[in-house]
Amino acid sequence: MTTALNNSPEQHATALAAFIRAHAPVLLLTGAGISTDSGIPDYRDSNGNWKRKQPVQHQEFMQCAATRQRYWARSLVGWPIMQKAQPNLAHRKIAELENKGLLSMIVTQNVDRLHQKAGSDAVIDLHGRADELICMSCGYREARAHMHARCASLNPSLDSVFATAAPDGDADLEMDFSTFEVPGCPQCDGILKPDVVFFGDTVPRPRVDQVFDVLANSRGLLVIGSSLMVFSGFRFARQAHQANTPIAILTQGRTRADDLASIKFDVPIAPLLAAIQT
Repeated sequence: MTTALNNSPEQHATALAAFIRAHAPVLLLTGAGISTDSGIPDYRDSNGNWKRKQPVQHQEFMQCAATRQRYWARSLVGWPIMQKAQPNLAHRKIAELENKGLLSMIVTQNVDRLHQKAGSDAVIDLHGRADELICMSCGYREARAHMHARCASLNPSLDSVFATAAPDGDADLEMDFSTFEVPGCPQCDGILKPDVVFFGDTVPRPRVDQVFDVLANSRGLLVIGSSLMVFSGFRFARQAHQANTPIAILTQGRTRADDLASIKFDVPIAPLLAAIQT
């Protein structure tokens, strides 16, 4: 049964710190809500519903040239926002908890690499990383910045286009994308794709198994900034519940695992993390 706290900020901080100390080492699972203070929008509202049209689907990206034109045109506008994003107070506090030996691992559903920028070392990028590309034909890899530069060179008309940022390097941009030139792989001219798990794709099994192994050797699960509506993250909360591993959730709004958690903090993330004393 979940305990939902409606107490003062000081009591919230005391309760969260007590959970971490009592169940260390804790496996930490983070989601988009932890990066919104860094200027990266999230996907869902407080009820776990989509705020905008769902992200690109894997099969559609691979099979449809028009989808790739739309994806890379919007990325040309939106990616610099994500690329320049810096860790916020929550990322830095988590790095501090890791340094104190209170975390067994950080598993993030985010692809922004902000945990690593904040100084965390033991991080599993569950859904991959948006700053690297992979060729779907020959396996060639390169930094996304190189693709961005080629797209900008081939499509100078987008230099002056402005659009609001959307999650994961996307932008809320609608226009005629039919003339947008998408460069292929420098080695084989194949399809270049961000090294992330698009919707409709699956997380590599070795990555999933690694998380399960860490969870089995952790004394608690702490979820921060995730609604857990996507099964790729929810499965770990379900496994922890089945193994009687205590779960704490720090996320504003409803999550898929609210009924599985021992304690739930429905409050802003960074201020609460900043206040805990461990």
